[in-house]
Amino acid sequence: MEITEIRIKLMEDSEDRLRAFCSITIDDCFVVRDLKIIDGASGPFVAMPSRKLTGHCHRCNHKNHLRANYCNNCGAKLQHDGDAGYDSPQKLYADVAHPINSECREQIQQAVIQEFEAELARCQQPGYRSRYDDDFGYEEAEAEVLTPKKSEGGPPRPHFLDSPDKKKESTASDDEDSFGAGIF
Repeated sequence: MEITEIRIKLMEDSEDRLRAFCSITIDDCFVVRDLKIIDGASGPFVAMPSRKLTGHCHRCNHKNHLRANYCNNCGAKLQHDGDAGYDSPQKLYADVAHPINSECREQIQQAVIQEFEAELARCQQPGYRSRYDDDFGYEEAEAEVLTPKKSEGGPPRPHFLDSPDKKKESTASDDEDSFGAGIF
C-alpha cells in the first residue's frame, strides 16, 4: 500500500484537542476522508473516521443515538437495556474505516503527522489556501466512465447526461391536451 496524497484542513479555532481533519488517497485510487488529527498526551495522533452508534425507538423504530433519553422522531421515552450499563463506559462510536494491523496504522500515522507539520508551515505563508475541500479528480473519473471514447463505441450515455437541447426534443409537446398541461 502506498499513500499517494494527503490533504489537511487545519482547525485553528477549535477549542478542544482537535487540530485538523485529513483525507488520504491510497494507491491513487481510494480516498479515505475525515481522519482526525488530535492533540494527545505524547503529541498529535491520528483517529480514524467514525460514526455514532444508534439504537431504534420501540414505538416508531426511528434511529436515535445510544444515550438519548427520548426519540427524536416521536418523543417517546427510550428504553435502555439495563440502567447499570450507563454507569460503565460504553462504546458510542464505531470506526468507518481503519487499518487491520499495526504496521499499516503506523504507516498512516507517520505520513499524516509529517504532512500535518508541513501544512502548519505552509499556513504561515501569504496566500495560503487549504486543498482539503478541493475535488479528488471526480469529474475527470466520471467523464471517463460515463462518456465512452469515440473509438470504443460502448453503451449509450445515460439520458440525464445529455445536453438540455436533446432533452427538450424528447419532451412532450406543448399543446393543451398533453399530460400535465396547465398545471403551472
